[in-house]
Amino acid sequence: MDAQQYLTEIKSRLIASPVVETFSIVDERDLSDRGYFRARVRLTNTDFLEIAEYFLIIENQPRVERYRYQWMDRAQETLRKRWDNVPHFPDLPNFPHHVHISAEDNVKTAVPRGITEFLTFLEAEILPEPESVD
Repeated sequence: MDAQQYLTEIKSRLIASPVVETFSIVDERDLSDRGYFRARVRLTNTDFLEIAEYFLIIENQPRVERYRYQWMDRAQETLRKRWDNVPHFPDLPNFPHHVHISAEDNVKTAVPRGITEFLTFLEAEILPEPESVD
């Protein structure tokens, strides 16, 4: 896989996601062995999401180096959650990966994810669980 293929995978995942209403690409860079992707997303629940990821291609696999996924209300005034790996909280387990929950100072450890994995996680957060048929 090269950077162009990974960028195509990200865009395909955004198109296919059941929680993505629309998206616009803010910046996209394909440098063969590395790349960058940033987009603004309107979710089906009307919330706003901004995603940004810088990645390297190592041994034909993408490795996310820096990321920020910010989920806000429709008006973009209230933070729901923001995941990033800016090295601001060295005492957290799994440093530098963390999530801000509802406020800048409410920070918890987080699992690192690329955009495609993050969308799967977000779908589980937003979509209702299917009712079981017993």
